[in-house]
Amino acid sequence: MGKFQSTKVFDGFSTCFRQWKATTTHCKYLHGYGVSFKLWFEGELDNRNWVWDFGGMKRAVNKIDGMNPKQWFDYMFDHTVVVSTDDPALETFRQMDNDGFIQLREVDYVGAERFAQFIYDKVNPFIEEETNGRVSIAKVEFREHGKNSAIYEPR
Repeated sequence: MGKFQSTKVFDGFSTCFRQWKATTTHCKYLHGYGVSFKLWFEGELDNRNWVWDFGGMKRAVNKIDGMNPKQWFDYMFDHTVVVSTDDPALETFRQMDNDGFIQLREVDYVGAERFAQFIYDKVNPFIEEETNGRVSIAKVEFREHGKNSAIYEPR
């Protein structure tokens, strides 16, 4: 028997970030996108013949960093400024956050590829726990917009 997969797109997030190490391109500047991401769920079918309940994020029992998945997605990516922890301007961003100008989120790495991995690393343990190991995330695609995306696949 073959394997089953289903997908779900999460969109509507206005996110701002910069690639401070991209010294030779305009990506070194603070810039924003209407980001989205797509998750591939893989596993055995449940008693309804579903891999993953498409509304399952809303009805989830388990949490991601103490929040339900929708709250976590909004917290991380909706009207936020995401900055790497090694950004030389981090203290400036922290001050802007303290002053109420931005909603700062600090991560180890920025960029579409690393955001795809970051989402995988956060969501996959949640999905596995939520389904008692029946389902996992096969891959994550992070889209900056309609033309640019990056995919993280753990295998």
